[in-house]
Amino acid sequence: MSPSQRRATPTLLVSTIIISLAFTGPAYAKRPVATGTGGAAATISEQATQSAITILNQGGNAVDAAVAAAATLGVTDPFSCGIGGGGFMVIYLARDKRVITIDHREMAPAGFKPTVFTENGAEMDFEKVVASGMSVGVPGTVRGWHEALDRYGKMNFRQVLAPAIKVASEGFRINANFAHLIDGNIGKFQLFPATAALYLKDGKSLPAGTLLRNPDMAKAYREIAAGGVKAFYEGKIGRAIVAAVNKPPVAGGADVRGGNMTMADLANYEARLRQPVRSTYRGYDIVGMPLPSSGGVAVAEALNILEGYDLKSMPREKAEHLYLEASRLAFADRNAYLADPEFVEAPVEGLMSKEYAARRRELIDVNHAGKPMAPAGDPYPFQKDQSYPLRPSTSKLLAEGAHTTHLTVSDKEGNIVSYTYTIESWGGSGITVPGYGFILNNEMTDFDFSGPHPNVPEAGKRPRSSMTPTIAFKDGKPAFTIGSPGGSTIITTVLQTIVNYIDLGMRMDQALDAPRLSQRNGAATDIEPGFGTSAQAKGLAAMGHTWGAQEEIGAANALVFNPDGTVTAVSEGKRHGTGSAAVQHPAH
Repeated sequence: MSPSQRRATPTLLVSTIIISLAFTGPAYAKRPVATGTGGAAATISEQATQSAITILNQGGNAVDAAVAAAATLGVTDPFSCGIGGGGFMVIYLARDKRVITIDHREMAPAGFKPTVFTENGAEMDFEKVVASGMSVGVPGTVRGWHEALDRYGKMNFRQVLAPAIKVASEGFRINANFAHLIDGNIGKFQLFPATAALYLKDGKSLPAGTLLRNPDMAKAYREIAAGGVKAFYEGKIGRAIVAAVNKPPVAGGADVRGGNMTMADLANYEARLRQPVRSTYRGYDIVGMPLPSSGGVAVAEALNILEGYDLKSMPREKAEHLYLEASRLAFADRNAYLADPEFVEAPVEGLMSKEYAARRRELIDVNHAGKPMAPAGDPYPFQKDQSYPLRPSTSKLLAEGAHTTHLTVSDKEGNIVSYTYTIESWGGSGITVPGYGFILNNEMTDFDFSGPHPNVPEAGKRPRSSMTPTIAFKDGKPAFTIGSPGGSTIITTVLQTIVNYIDLGMRMDQALDAPRLSQRNGAATDIEPGFGTSAQAKGLAAMGHTWGAQEEIGAANALVFNPDGTVTAVSEGKRHGTGSAAVQHPAH
């Protein structure tokens, strides 16, 4: 690794994968770390990274390149994201030195009620709801892309969708990870003929190495390129979405429930421009996504708790013990209070207060793990608002899909995009819109199925999310970005990466590649395969920690802005088939 790739100060990290902007000479070699100058972009897909680079080379800015990369991910990573879903985009405008966010989270149709997922006094079966029209929220992605391009981009849909149209038309070779994801969803995909026709062969998953073309998705992108946002929300695509949601086309008379979506739901959908949430941590300004994303608030609360400890001076297992306990308490509050701000007056100021963090810190035993299901705290005295709403009586865990994608892009002018978007579970609802090749989300399962709770389903409401696209600054300058997929583990992945980088002194690639531990106020901490037998795990177990699910957690991307003016792009070194990092002008 060159000196410019080494971390001189923690200020420099931007957690995103940088994508090379110039592809002259030999074919691009996929790699998870790259350093250089000029624009940059980071994704989990080589093709998406190349799409961003293409747009940057054509004179587009970071916003244009981010939309191009996202559209390509809809082709190459269709089980995680696409125009059938929604997301959150955090944008830094270098000239104005300001950050804005675009909320294009999926929204409940007008026919939704708090009891939509209960039947005969009991909650409906989660998996059956997922694979149904009931789970589909009004997609927000295309509206969000339109707002981003119209307000902050230099290009239009025709230009930025061109690379994705090419990939969808000409095809790409699927890898082992892609085939594995199909294999894990065969039961769901078999229910829907349009999905099975794309991703199954003789009832089995397509093998790795298969050239996969999606001409129907290319058709959808061409219609959006020609007709703009109205082509999706008011045209043929919209009508096809509504038909697929309300009467899902199924195989062999399968028992799949329909939803209740109308063309008015689509036409009425709006993206929201929201003020970011801001917190500080050891000299950094941490800027994240506000509600209905819970990530920015939860990470800020956990970091505020951790700021009271000198983690650098501690053995690693002691620092990680405190990280897990801070995460446990932040999740207790997140689960109890946070939801769509247009429906719930959440005590965000109190939750992000340094004084409130000090109270929560008092509950931590520095030598022993806390009990599962810690109760929520009371942030209202720190809210500076005397009109207190009712306190929560429960703090329950909610099933949440762990499958999303994160990308990040910067340009030569210093603009930055940190962008997480999703269709929720692997393969979303499983419903591919006939004739258009994209899968619809199952985002409505992010609501709590029964109340009373801030996050119950309601007409026009956006379900609480864990997506946590983040940009960190130091001394007023961008330092790093970070984001990840992973459902509720997104929050812990972003939090742990920040702790690894700032407190434990790791380079960003080391911070991303380190074993991930996810404590979300449950009985056990989720870990990755192999960690449970490590010396690190034994040290934590001695403090009372127990281990739950053992599977890959997240697929983060980061950008680091170095003191010498270079940027280092960092993607996963092993997870999700290894990420792709590149820069416009590589350092030699």
